[in-house]
Amino acid sequence: MRSGRWACPAGIDKELKPDFEIVVVGTSTGGLKALQTLLRSLSPVFPLPVVVVQHRGKDADVELCEFLAREVALPVTEPEDKEEILPGHIYLAPRDYHLLLENRSFALSIDVPVGFARPSIDVLFESAAAEYQEKTIGVILTGANRDGARGLAAIKSRGGFAVVEAPESAVRREMPEAAIASTKPDLVLPLGEIAHELFKLVESVNTKTLRRPEESALTTHYGN
Repeated sequence: MRSGRWACPAGIDKELKPDFEIVVVGTSTGGLKALQTLLRSLSPVFPLPVVVVQHRGKDADVELCEFLAREVALPVTEPEDKEEILPGHIYLAPRDYHLLLENRSFALSIDVPVGFARPSIDVLFESAAAEYQEKTIGVILTGANRDGARGLAAIKSRGGFAVVEAPESAVRREMPEAAIASTKPDLVLPLGEIAHELFKLVESVNTKTLRRPEESALTTHYGN
């Protein structure tokens, strides 16, 4: 584990590392502001799907999806069961449903809450690890419980990449600390640096597959 800004994580071979295909994000208490910061910083041509679990009550009044859609450049939706996962989209787990990834599509479940949470970060992350294996990037942000720690460890065990918000920058540090205790994250970063590092990671290992007309826009948005 290393902390701070760095260009290419130790141990990643740019020629051998499989291309990443998905980013999964988990957050709880303090997550609204954290998601604003992270997702608003992603370029409108960020190439991967980003799937988010934010803990919220089943009767929550805030229309989180609509709020985030006004804040960020990428399309933001709540997926339907069996909907295909598309690149360059942000997907928010619907309230009171577990969200899983199966056969490159979404699956919604009303199974019992896991750790008192539905949607559960662990459920999403474990399904991503099983479906995408080493092509998964998992991100844990602020939160007041341990949800996501087991799921992030599952991503790491399949060869995926783990990013954790630095506890010092989190509104609540319990979730980042639990994730760090459960596995060895590849990056521990202040919240404001995560989007930039995600792009650098995707760009550095996906160089051969991400060459496209919008590439200059990516460089303009994120810099060198």
